[in-house]
Amino acid sequence: MSDANPSLRPWRDIERRKSRQIMVGNVAVGGDAPISVQTMTNTPTSDVKATVDQIRRCEDAGVDIIRVSCPDTDSTAALKQIVRAAQVPIVADIHFHYKRGIEAAEAGAACLRINPGNIGSETRVKEVVDAAKANNCAIRIGVNAGSLEKDLLEKYAEPCPEALVESALDHIKLLQDLDFHEFKVAVKASDVFLAVAAYMQLAEAVDCPLHLGITEAGGLIGGTVKSALGIGNLLWAGIGDTIRVSLSAEPEEEVRVGYEILKSLGLRTRGVRVVSCPSCARQGFDVIRTVQTLEERLSHIKTPLSLSVLGCVVNGPGEARETDIGITGGGAGKHMVYLSGVTDHHVEDADMVDHIVSLVEAKAAEIEAGGEAAQEAAE
Repeated sequence: MSDANPSLRPWRDIERRKSRQIMVGNVAVGGDAPISVQTMTNTPTSDVKATVDQIRRCEDAGVDIIRVSCPDTDSTAALKQIVRAAQVPIVADIHFHYKRGIEAAEAGAACLRINPGNIGSETRVKEVVDAAKANNCAIRIGVNAGSLEKDLLEKYAEPCPEALVESALDHIKLLQDLDFHEFKVAVKASDVFLAVAAYMQLAEAVDCPLHLGITEAGGLIGGTVKSALGIGNLLWAGIGDTIRVSLSAEPEEEVRVGYEILKSLGLRTRGVRVVSCPSCARQGFDVIRTVQTLEERLSHIKTPLSLSVLGCVVNGPGEARETDIGITGGGAGKHMVYLSGVTDHHVEDADMVDHIVSLVEAKAAEIEAGGEAAQEAAE
């Protein structure tokens, strides 16, 4: 019942763009590697404890790569401790001062996020690239509609897809001329149409991995919608190798939204995929509050599996047939539980949430045990 193999349904297949692969620490980006999920800390990087605590919460949410800002020497001085404490690769966000890039590479950053146009002269860019080479550090070229070069704004009069792509291509050439090829590229904008058009143009022009994002997308609800539309459209077209959902929300929320986008397209599977109805007068239990509680209590589950929570028998049985575990609202406070799509038993209203949590946890443990046994047999 789990949707771990959506490719078995040919009408759901997404043919990914062929990109070359780079390494960000121990995480492969591009090629046939899974699309990685990123976020960025918002604590002062110089505060090692606060930053590491935030990184831990993001790791628990499943983040693959985390970016931290390095605007000053205090930040790059703290970076070495942060890199050592983190369980995932750390990207150092560098703007304006090339020396911060050199310091971050030497401190163990797995990747530098730079905009070569605001680092300074080609000589300074070369110094950063040399430091990246010496420390096995990748680079992300980060082009943003809000910080395009003055000459491009004069040429195009306003931010447009062509301007973003030209900026990216100029920066790519700069790195290639320095014989540096371990880079990925982003052409972000807060406007969904602008960002999507720029990424589509860039995807046709280069083979490097692409970092997707709708920048400054907004708060949790509005930003999630914009990001799902923009990032989702590109992923559906096969474009994108790593994503960051930019929200005015805690970074772990960005990670959760990123995974939901990928899960919706069958590109990554992690945790419980909940299918639930919007509820109506037919509901046999409080669907909204039940789903909220279940999502909170099941947030620790990493194993991919599916759960349907439907308030009545109109669509409940049909949805339950397609999920690992299902609950459908019934009368007199008794609800039907489905296991692997088959009706199995009833549960009383008062016991329902605890019962469903225990079933999901047991199913996750069963799947994990099966996976370990299969791996041992293969070895």
